[in-house]
Amino acid sequence: MYTSPRKMRETMPQTPIFSTMLGSSCSGQVQPDMGDRCVDPVYQDGNLVSGSLEALIERLVPTMDYYPDRTYIFTFLLSSRVFIHPHELLAKVGQICIKQKQQLEMGTEAEKAKLKSFAAKIIQLLKEWTETFPYDFQDEKSMKELKEIAHRITQCDEENGTVKKIISQMTQNLLMALSARSQYQEIREKFRQPVTDKGTILKTKPQSTQKDILSVCCDPLILAQQLTYIELERVSNIYPEDLMQIVSHMDSLDNHKCRGDVTKTYNLEAYDNWFNCLSMLVATEICRVVKKKQRTRMVEFFIDVARECFNIGNFNSMMAIISGMNLSPVARLKKTWSKVKTAKFDVLEHHMDPSSNFCNYRTALQGAAQRSQTANSNREKIVIPVFNLFIKDIYFLHKIHTNRLPNGQINFKKFWEISRQIHDFLTWKQVECPFEKDKKIQSYLLTAPIYSEEALFIASFESEGPENHMEKDSWKTLRTTLLNRA
Repeated sequence: MYTSPRKMRETMPQTPIFSTMLGSSCSGQVQPDMGDRCVDPVYQDGNLVSGSLEALIERLVPTMDYYPDRTYIFTFLLSSRVFIHPHELLAKVGQICIKQKQQLEMGTEAEKAKLKSFAAKIIQLLKEWTETFPYDFQDEKSMKELKEIAHRITQCDEENGTVKKIISQMTQNLLMALSARSQYQEIREKFRQPVTDKGTILKTKPQSTQKDILSVCCDPLILAQQLTYIELERVSNIYPEDLMQIVSHMDSLDNHKCRGDVTKTYNLEAYDNWFNCLSMLVATEICRVVKKKQRTRMVEFFIDVARECFNIGNFNSMMAIISGMNLSPVARLKKTWSKVKTAKFDVLEHHMDPSSNFCNYRTALQGAAQRSQTANSNREKIVIPVFNLFIKDIYFLHKIHTNRLPNGQINFKKFWEISRQIHDFLTWKQVECPFEKDKKIQSYLLTAPIYSEEALFIASFESEGPENHMEKDSWKTLRTTLLNRA
């Protein structure tokens, strides 16, 4: 964590760290004397809570004696895209840098001697920006602004060329990061498409030689570990700017200024589709089993897998499995469920009880997060939240609080909280998976045929016939549809 120098030419209050930024602890810094003018930005208990875009940008740019702490850099760069394009922000940062550089060059010899220190701070800011938000530099305008700032800064150290070497390495790392993301998106295109895009996969009676999940992996713990491997692989390709699209794509006074790049939500949609595919795979594996005894075994197997996911801290896979077993084609199999030992399933459903805003789940998630903070091994650091609930939390946080206050200033307190939640997610996604990849199991999980909702109902009715008028009508409609297709 960066700390500000003790002696600062511009006495700017330092932003608090995430754990205390919404608390009452004071930063101990003196606020700028604004006189009779409107205070901009505004601080409460030492915490920055609002300000104009221009004032917030000024707080982002280092000076000869000041460097913003990392929480402010992260939060502002994350939230700024709601109000200004990255290339426009870069241009403004560049303008402030040029002014400060010119002031130092026109100052005393002592001030001129500090040019290298000033240049180092600007480079550090750009380094943090390019490493945390590399996608901001994907377009030519942003790269042009970055090169312009870099050119100006290299003039501060023309003698030994150290600054130029650092900038060159920074640019190279940025291009590598952008290339890696581009390659991942190309690979994602080849992955299994969302279930809604698939045609009906219908086999009234599966062949006895046809594989099922138990023939590939019969150990619930191993399957839970492989699901966790896939989850961590998926979340590793979700970036803070992806998550911020939830806010920047919504209606606001500044919506016309926001980036409308729909492809930015691609990683979010891909991860959400994985959840849906896993749910449908669970339902498919259960409904396609012909014999009741084997079907019961399959249900109990997935219950054990979900429990192991919970123990690992993989709440997303756990929820997907529970969702799959609660789909109507599976839930209606009363004869099957009557043979299932449901005590374990009842415990799982208790953890995922939606009442009181999923209070039980949130308690379990908090416990896993606390375990992760004090863990000595990657195995104990794993925290994979239920992604659609995580997204909804950000969504409602955005809807409840306005982007701007009545005085026109940006409601920065809102963005502190959004960035805190996203920062937690980024911390969890950086955990290295402690489980070895099993290609055979993962291949099955990612490529096994998935029934459409229609096919699931047909398989379900063929296993256990309709029991009431509504089910009988549904079954009759499905059969008529099949005959018409034939």
